[in-house]
Amino acid sequence: MAKKAQPKTKLEKSSVEENKEETKSKSKSEKAKKSEEKGTKPKKNETKKASAKDGKDSKNKGGIRKYFRDLRSEIKKVVWPSKEKVVNNTGVVLAVVAICGIGLFGIDSLLAVAINALLGIGS
Repeated sequence: MAKKAQPKTKLEKSSVEENKEETKSKSKSEKAKKSEEKGTKPKKNETKKASAKDGKDSKNKGGIRKYFRDLRSEIKKVVWPSKEKVVNNTGVVLAVVAICGIGLFGIDSLLAVAINALLGIGS
């Protein structure tokens, strides 16, 4: 087993003692918190009853009218792009799709030529 390093100076000794005191005080405060938590926990039956009531009430509150009111308020929060921006972004998307389509067509054509050449060698 490895030995613990002993502090050599008075300053090191005092800092080691302070660390020990801090850990003792931390453990005491943690024990106090745990005991408080145990005393404040509700009984199992009480939590089940409360959650059952909350579930029934939340399902029936508002209904479809509340849904559409909330929907309208959320849509008002949306920042809609301008017509120029929509047209610009649409052009960019169409250009990228066209470039990718041409690239895939080229790769497909090359592979078709290669496969036909390989099949032609075998016959």
